[in-house]
Amino acid sequence: MTPHPKLSISGLNKSFRNRAVKVLSDINLEVADNEFVSLVGASGCGKSTLLAIIAGLQESDNGDVLVDGAPISGPGIDRGVVFQSYTLLPWLTAQQNVEFALRETRYDPKEIADIARHHLDLVKLSRFADSFPSQLSGGMKQRVAIARALSYRPKILLMDEPFGALDALTRGQMQELLMQIWQEHKLTVIFVTHDVSEAVYLSDRIFVMGLNPGRVKETIPVSFARPRTGDEGHDPELRELQARVLRSIRQETSGQDVY
Repeated sequence: MTPHPKLSISGLNKSFRNRAVKVLSDINLEVADNEFVSLVGASGCGKSTLLAIIAGLQESDNGDVLVDGAPISGPGIDRGVVFQSYTLLPWLTAQQNVEFALRETRYDPKEIADIARHHLDLVKLSRFADSFPSQLSGGMKQRVAIARALSYRPKILLMDEPFGALDALTRGQMQELLMQIWQEHKLTVIFVTHDVSEAVYLSDRIFVMGLNPGRVKETIPVSFARPRTGDEGHDPELRELQARVLRSIRQETSGQDVY
């Protein structure tokens, strides 16, 4: 794909229960700098486990995970992570939650405050900087989580179904916001979702994962020009692309109620 991928995974395997249950088998993929890719597949195919390994939150049994050619060795500020649950500290304000992520960086306290304010502005939450999580809607909490993940300038943004708990309108707004941030700040994004239409709308490529064990079954490019407006859903080529992704997933789940 590219001689110098931002992320490179080769020969990765992961098992649970003393290796009795194989979750991921021979994962091989590359992601380019500034590329937006999605991982889709049936429940239980290992999407979130793979993301956790890239984040350094879990170890693989074997295989290599390289960022800019260097192996990862646990969590690091080169990778920002956003989960479906907002994981905000309830006793801190939005501003303080973002500042908390910067506490181990080289920035001095004034710089930290300025960086936090800038990233809250980036996600359009400046007016709510002094609000606590209990005073924010679900979409606003997720925007704080995104601001926090971006605040330390990661090379890769890892997102595990970040909009899955939101209503349809808020979800659409968050997708548009993410696209704006990605296009303006040239991030590499790896996005886990169950929503095929979301994956098609957001991605440059889609990795369809197979089941039992989890593996990269198919890589599907999304060739629609950017910026995307959301109106492409009426395009027959886009509908066929969504159908292709769904067919690929359903081939794995025939006779199983897992998706």
